[in-house]
Amino acid sequence: MQQGNDEVAKKSPHFFNRPPESPRTLGFVASKIAKDLRATYQGRVIFYRETAMTENSSKNRDDLFRFLDGLGIFHSTKDHAPVFTVAESVSLRDEIPGGHTKNLFVKDKKDNFFLLTVEENATVDLKTVHTLIGAASKVSFGKPEKLLEYLGVIPGSVTAFGAINDTGKNVTFILDAELMEHDVVNCHPLSNDATTSIASSDLLRFMEATGHTPLVLKVTG
Repeated sequence: MQQGNDEVAKKSPHFFNRPPESPRTLGFVASKIAKDLRATYQGRVIFYRETAMTENSSKNRDDLFRFLDGLGIFHSTKDHAPVFTVAESVSLRDEIPGGHTKNLFVKDKKDNFFLLTVEENATVDLKTVHTLIGAASKVSFGKPEKLLEYLGVIPGSVTAFGAINDTGKNVTFILDAELMEHDVVNCHPLSNDATTSIASSDLLRFMEATGHTPLVLKVTG
C-alpha cells in the first residue's frame, strides 16, 4: 500500500508536498464552490423556464377574455373545482343555465384534425361521423400532444375556445346544430376550473374572428 502511495507521490509531488490548508481556507473554498453551484443551478432553472415560456406561447384564460372584450362580446364566467368529465360537472347545471358542452378532438388517416362540440348528453357515432364532417376516413381520437400543440389545452379542458390558439388553422371546428339552438352555450375558458357562458351567436363571431369558419352541422344522434 505504501509503495502505491509513493508512486502517486512521485507523479504528483505538488499535491502531497503542499502545506495543509487551514480550516478557514477550506471553509472559504467550500463556500465558494457552494455559491458557484447555486449560481449554476439557478441559471439553468431560469434558462429552462424562459425556454418553456418561449415554446409555450398558448393564450390563456385572461388572453381569451381580453379577446372577447375587444370584440364587444358579453361573457360571464363561474369558477369551480376542476372537472374532467361530463359526470363531474353535473352539479353545475343548476347554477349555470344554457347548453353545456362536451368536445371530441378527432383526426382522420390523413391527419386532418376536427373538434366536435356537442351538447353534453348527446351521442356521436364515431364510425359514421366522418361522412358528415368531410373527413378523409373514419376518425379516431387525436393525441394529447396535438391537442396541446394546436388548441393549447390538455385533456379535460378541451373547448371550442381553443380556436384562439389554432393560429395555423390546423383544426376544423364543428358545432352541433342542436347545441347551437340554445341561446347560451357554456365552455371551459381554456382550463377546466371554470365555465364561461356566451351567446351561441357570439360563439360564431368569436370563431370567425380567430380566422376559422365553423361548420354548424347535426352530428349527434
